[in-house]
Amino acid sequence: MQVSLLTKVKDTIKTLDVESISAERKSALQSLTDFIQVKVDKKEAVLLNFICTHNSRRSHLSQVWAQVMAAHFGIPQVFTYSGGTEATAMFPKVGETLKEQGLEIIPLSEGKNPVNAIKYAENAHPIIAFSKTYDHPFNPVSKFVAIMTCSQADEGCPFIAGTEKRIPITYDDPKAFDGTPQQTEKYMERSVQIATELYYVFSKVSEK
Repeated sequence: MQVSLLTKVKDTIKTLDVESISAERKSALQSLTDFIQVKVDKKEAVLLNFICTHNSRRSHLSQVWAQVMAAHFGIPQVFTYSGGTEATAMFPKVGETLKEQGLEIIPLSEGKNPVNAIKYAENAHPIIAFSKTYDHPFNPVSKFVAIMTCSQADEGCPFIAGTEKRIPITYDDPKAFDGTPQQTEKYMERSVQIATELYYVFSKVSEK
């Protein structure tokens, strides 16, 4: 099925500049492209679990943009997840930033750890976003790749059961700017960086 991305999401994708990615960074992203390519060649499901310490910011942004880019490039059978070494809550600014970039944030429940549906396409199941540990029942238990989006989680998780591969692709935490005048700018900057890099990753995957 051809996924039809929301118009504003497509507009955001058009603004991404892969030329801004350094050669060193492209090298770091290659392992993820290789994992996805092998799965696509075997016609197997591509299970991507993005892991950070609190599953509150970077891992959610990565989960969302990976799903969006898989749809954009028509790569089938891609399922994205996120988790933390501990559960907290998806930070509200993450939802606000994604909304600014054209995604629809639909609240499903409130409380200390609210659940949101993040809609990125007209005809695809939305991403269900809430904070959880990486081994939560909502996440896959085998045949997935663990993508470590922060160095603390990478260092704090010496072993992740069920993973076929572990890839560190770390990002600076926008949390450092919470409560400052730069907060909105820095969250957008990080989201754009993640979107751009995942665009690059999926642009290198070919269907046979």
